[in-house]
Amino acid sequence: MNDGIAIREATPADLPLVVRFVRELAEYERLAHEVKAGEAEFGAALFGPAPRVFALVLEAGGQPAGVAIWFYNFSTFLGRHGIYVEDVYVAPEYRGRGLGRKVFQYLAAKAVDEGCGRLEWWVLDWNQPALDFYRSIGAEPMTEWTVQRVTGDALRRLAATD
Repeated sequence: MNDGIAIREATPADLPLVVRFVRELAEYERLAHEVKAGEAEFGAALFGPAPRVFALVLEAGGQPAGVAIWFYNFSTFLGRHGIYVEDVYVAPEYRGRGLGRKVFQYLAAKAVDEGCGRLEWWVLDWNQPALDFYRSIGAEPMTEWTVQRVTGDALRRLAATD
């Protein structure tokens, strides 16, 4: 079932794919109106002088099938870095072939090899197929935590506060 599946690090030539798959993910998540980034932003973030975010291209049978975007975070309680998975997207026609599992296996192995303390990500609470998949790979919900965010005008106001 996993025949022909490959995961590789993205290259600058993959920028159109990265943008395409991020936009497809945003459509699926009903958040397309929030996508502002294009090739220039992803190019600078992924391939600039000091990249702080990384991308994997997923392939099935030699064809682009999805993308995963991740970065390192840090746990003060563990005193160790972790890997935060920002997005994993598998195009609908390639779902059910084990690509998602392979991505998480790849990143888990990277985390273990590099001495990271955890692998974590967010998921929308209505996305039952994703929730079911994450339970199947051993993920546990962090129900006692609530995500907080400051953005846009509120971010600018906070930055201007003295």
